[in-house]
Amino acid sequence: MPNSYLVRGAALLGGEPTDLFLTEGAIAAVGAEAGTATDGSTQVVDARGLIALPGLVDLHTHLREPGREDAETVASGTRAAAAGGFTCVHAMANTDPVADTAGVVEQVLHLGDAAGWAQVRPVGAVTVGLAGTQLAELGAMADSAAAVRVFSDDGKCVSDPVLMRRALEYVKAFDGVIAQHAQEPRLTEDAVMHEGRVSSRLGLTGWPAVAEEAIIARDVLLAEHVGSRVHICHLSTAGSVDIVRWAKARGIAVSAEVTPHHLLLTDDLLTDYDPAYKVNPPLRTAEDVAAVRAGLADGTIDIVATDHAPHTVEDKDCEFAAAAFGMTGLETAVSVVVEAMITSGEHDFGWSDIARVLSSAPARIGGVTGQGQDLVAGAPANLTLIDPGARTVVDPLTQATASPNSPYAGRTLPAAVVATFFRGRPTVLDGQPQDDRRTS
Repeated sequence: MPNSYLVRGAALLGGEPTDLFLTEGAIAAVGAEAGTATDGSTQVVDARGLIALPGLVDLHTHLREPGREDAETVASGTRAAAAGGFTCVHAMANTDPVADTAGVVEQVLHLGDAAGWAQVRPVGAVTVGLAGTQLAELGAMADSAAAVRVFSDDGKCVSDPVLMRRALEYVKAFDGVIAQHAQEPRLTEDAVMHEGRVSSRLGLTGWPAVAEEAIIARDVLLAEHVGSRVHICHLSTAGSVDIVRWAKARGIAVSAEVTPHHLLLTDDLLTDYDPAYKVNPPLRTAEDVAAVRAGLADGTIDIVATDHAPHTVEDKDCEFAAAAFGMTGLETAVSVVVEAMITSGEHDFGWSDIARVLSSAPARIGGVTGQGQDLVAGAPANLTLIDPGARTVVDPLTQATASPNSPYAGRTLPAAVVATFFRGRPTVLDGQPQDDRRTS
């Protein structure tokens, strides 16, 4: 492959078109100087009409390996990430074995390095085996080659307040963060969807919004008490937005994420008992969707994270009660956020905001160096090029992920990732993953 690339005419963050010269894993020149820095081996990438963003960073990805390679592997999941414009993903800990030791997180790290599609940052479990009874080896994972800084039992809530307090205290020593799956277990026993009008009509056990909000309220107060950082995973209700807004106004070190699907989809979609829309936390009401959009626009919610959750056909194509929770999201994330936050026209939200919530802010929260940086000379060459005028019909069977459980099948979405550069090398060009890529 070429050693250098000239990205010609890209609109940085949607601004004026400019050129970028990429070589040796870095952005060597921007603007007029970029064109003069090329040589005969430089490949020119025509980016006229495209928008250039820093490579996207996902703080919440399920790669399933080790243990559930039938649903996804680190290689297939990061290939999907590249197709979605991501150059860094955080791999959640609910694998088999659980990523609760230095050995397992280092295994995931090395699998990501070998695949070469994107940087993989392992997330460590908060408790041993995600059982919620004993703290995992937080310090050992932090000191390992994986240098873990984000810890989460995602899929399960750290419901014991004493254990949550101890975890928050522990990670202060290395500026770590506890990412909480906010779900009060006693209030959500056997729940399969949002508790409300639709669940009552369908006769399905509902998950009340207060089950999420109660844990968030408790944990922001615990974080304030011990002076530590807490991150709220996949926030989904209007009440949760209000609590996080209150906590930030109080000066508490809390950050929060919303998923693309909670920005766009509502519980009305479950009227046909379609397991494609079964997710944890559940799809909420139109009022909740409006509230999380407003919270993202005003900065109460810091980032968008995909919660990419691949499942085999057998785990999703079955009766609703037995179906697994979760949906894929890496390859549609940008398009869904554009649909919800830009195309809708509800808020003053532009491409610089897309870069903030999908790149710079998640890199900051996760403590990732070399990602989410401005596209300036000297910065690492991690970037994505997006066609803002594209309209694409989602076909899960043609996506790079190993599992087809997308909630957007047959839906037309705006914008499309045309190219992704990871450490100066294209992982995607002309919308196609580059299987012969090499990264430095």
